[in-house]
Amino acid sequence: MAHANLNEITPWRRRSLVIPPDSWRAWVHLAVWEASMGMLLFGCLAFGIWLIASSTDRIVTFVDLSRCYAPSPVELPCERIIRVGALNAAFTALGGLLSLVAASWVVWELWSAVAPKPITDDFLKLLDYSFGRSWRDPRTWPWSRMLWAYGFTSAGVLLAAGMVLLIWTANSFARPVKVPAASIETSQDFRIAK
Repeated sequence: MAHANLNEITPWRRRSLVIPPDSWRAWVHLAVWEASMGMLLFGCLAFGIWLIASSTDRIVTFVDLSRCYAPSPVELPCERIIRVGALNAAFTALGGLLSLVAASWVVWELWSAVAPKPITDDFLKLLDYSFGRSWRDPRTWPWSRMLWAYGFTSAGVLLAAGMVLLIWTANSFARPVKVPAASIETSQDFRIAK
């Protein structure tokens, strides 16, 4: 009985990408992989930004009026304002920051997936480091690598954003319109007469 290598049966093993694609199947593989990475990138970015933006909602303010109903003489001001949830807000913002870090990892993974074959000869490495690129000249930037890395990814991001927008729009039309209710706030002052 032959034993299968653990690396051969793992579901996380990524098939190698062919850049530029040489067949229709390679094009489909590249498009599907980059579009799914784009959806993952959009999810990480949207979730991280939402967590950071809503972290202040985790702070709850209570007004304690129990001292106002104490027997005379009542100390003024008698109410206490209690704020709780600052640690919850901090952890929520930390979760959002970690989601943004995951989004940057996805961007780096896309960039490194389409890396050209490394130069192995030392003399050719020296030539490439010396004369290969001038980063001040945009004409020498790796535009083709950028297109291969993020072309279909941007389509995946747009697809995910469109799906979220479509679901949000459908959900906003499905809810009945609430009529605003009038809110009247009253307050009383109790003073000790002299």
